[in-house]
Formats: sequence, structure tokens, C-alpha cells
Amino acid sequence: MSAKFGPAGNSESFAKMGYKHSLQVPEYIEKMGLDAFEYQCGRGVNIGQEKAAELGVLAKEKNIALSLHAPYYISMSSVEEEKRIKSVDYILQSARAVNAMGGNRIVVHTGSCGKISREEALSLAIDTMKLAISALDAEGLSNIRICPETMGKVNQLGTLYEVLALCSLDERLVPCIDFGHLNARDRGILKTTDDFEGIFRAIENKLGISRLREFHSHFSKIEYSAGGEVRHLTFEDNIFGPNFEPVCELIYKYQCSPTIICESAGTQAEDARAMKDYYWSIAK
Repeated sequence: MSAKFGPAGNSESFAKMGYKHSLQVPEYIEKMGLDAFEYQCGRGVNIGQEKAAELGVLAKEKNIALSLHAPYYISMSSVEEEKRIKSVDYILQSARAVNAMGGNRIVVHTGSCGKISREEALSLAIDTMKLAISALDAEGLSNIRICPETMGKVNQLGTLYEVLALCSLDERLVPCIDFGHLNARDRGILKTTDDFEGIFRAIENKLGISRLREFHSHFSKIEYSAGGEVRHLTFEDNIFGPNFEPVCELIYKYQCSPTIICESAGTQAEDARAMKDYYWSIAK
């Protein structure tokens, strides 16, 4: 069992190395010594089925695992029913695209709390998630894993507890644990190995060892304020954190095979490689 590492979208080095379009991504990822890539659809699913399939073939040839980030404007917890129904459609669009790529994971933001309680927001998100699962089943896309993401701002739905509650609806739901977000929303809570291990134990206790071992993850260092996340940083930062070494050590300790996607600001491929190198230095 081993982890896969890769970037969310392209680092600045992608263009500097002469690459220009998405079908060159697999070659770039291979050259960077990585084995995963998360295609970004934050502003909408704008890749056609034919191009998605072509990207998938090229990635498969190089043993690169593809996942997809669904649109940021999904709001599974909206008090407006129309927005929740549209969110189901955005999830369906994302699922079609990643399926054409040969991937099976979509990362989803679940929404915010707004003027309602966290309990009410979670209840609405649970209902929307049930609709999304049914929509995937109806279209023959039951192979697609929806990965609700832990979020970095205090007013967003997406604490560890909330994400695990959503994932408990169906075995196909896999948590996307964004360690930078969790650290930012609680203003630097992740410092020791024990702090990180509490997350691993919570996943195992709520969802079981199988989904712990296959969890999805985002990682970056993130600046934060009283409201949580402010902006993504690079691994050069030594103020805000969190550090990635404890995560790699716990992946090895718990015999996990997650996909770790780096979201550093402009150096995501390079920083993903730093994580991969450290992971393999302790896994040998």
C-alpha cells in the first residue's frame, strides 16, 4: 500500500517549462516525479467528454491518478431549494467529467452556514447529498466517489465532524481531509503528531479502517486570521503551517494509501514532490 502525490492544477513551472495545454499535464506530472493530478473545475465544468477521455488515456499510460475539484459555488446547505437542486446538477456534471477521464473522485465544498445554525446547515447538506447519490446512481455513475472537503473558514460548513457525518451516509463517500484548512479554521491547532493523529483516529472511529486507508487529502500551508483561512502559502513558510511530516508519518503508520493533493500557491507540484520524497524516505 502506498500514497499518491500530486498538485491541484498547474504550478508556475508548468508554463516556465514550455507547457501550454491540459493534454500536456501527464507528461509534466511524470517529469516532476509525481503520480496524481486534480483537475480544477472550481469555476465550472468546462471540459468536454472527448477531451476528458483523451486526458484520461494519457494519464493512464503514465500511471497517474486523476481526480476533479467540483465547482466552488456548490451549496449543499443553502436554504434555497433551487440552489441545492442546482448543486446536485453541478455534482453530476463533475462526475461525468471525471468518469470520462477514467478517474473516480470528485472533491466538493458543501456550503456555508449563513444565518442558520450549523445543525440546520448540516441537515440540509445531508439531504442534498442523498439526492446527489441518487442522481449518480440513476445515470450509472455509482462508481464515482464524492469527497466532501473540510473547510478553512469558520462560517463554512466543513468541520471534521461535519464531513465525517456526511460520509457516514454511504460507503462510497470518502472524506477529503484538508489539513491546512483544519489548521486555519482553528487558528494553528495542528502542531504535534498527536494533533494530527486525532484526525486519523476520528476517521477510523466514524467510518472504519477501510475508508481511513483510502482517504483523499489536500495539503498546503495557509495563512489564517480570527475568521480562519486567509490565503494559501508555499512550503517556504515557517510561520503558519501546518507541517507535512507528521501526516506522512501517520500515513505510513496506519498503512494508508491516500491521494494527497498539494494546493500550495504556485509551487504545488514542487511541494507535492517534497511530501512524496519525505514519505518514501520513511517508508523504505
